[in-house]
Amino acid sequence: MSTLIVTAFVTLDGVMQAPGGPGEDVDAGFEHGGWQVPYADDDFSRLMVDIFEQTADHLLLGRRTYDLFASYWPHVTDENNPIAVKLNSMPKYVASRTQRELEWNNSHLLAGEAAETVARLKEELDGVIMTQGSSDLIATLQRHDLVDEYRLLVNPVIIGTGKRLFSEGASPSAWALKDSLTTSTGVRYGVYERTGKPEYGTFALDEE
Repeated sequence: MSTLIVTAFVTLDGVMQAPGGPGEDVDAGFEHGGWQVPYADDDFSRLMVDIFEQTADHLLLGRRTYDLFASYWPHVTDENNPIAVKLNSMPKYVASRTQRELEWNNSHLLAGEAAETVARLKEELDGVIMTQGSSDLIATLQRHDLVDEYRLLVNPVIIGTGKRLFSEGASPSAWALKDSLTTSTGVRYGVYERTGKPEYGTFALDEE
């Protein structure tokens, strides 16, 4: 059985929509695309190389993110670009309700309901399945309690609008911080591992 890791770029207010450019995702008239770019320093680049090279065995994407990646990464053919080499060669699984052709090397369609197909995929594969982008797919995974770990890169910027990493309907769960670091531009990287269900208490004074 595999581990499912959600890797996400987020703002301080939890927005994950269109971090890499204005045209990535303009749903609901989103006008802040590219907010990640000013914080992408050498520390950030080294961190992303480590995440892909040392962590991910399989990539899980929603249809929109797959189309975005497939329009870019196959054209990055520099053998000295470790992220391009990894992405272009590794197995990629695309959750989609519609049957379609997938032309990017080593891509596989997960047709049908994402919660069911991803649950089966976790049972069938070994190693680590990692998501990138794919906010709608992540929301489905959260509702069905399929996420085992988060790797979050929190950027020191507030957008105020846009698709957020956590939304109404996520399954209640508790997490432990396993690793963290901060880049020179203030991006806070944290690795959170699932520990179970939340525990509850109270700060109220005991009644005499």
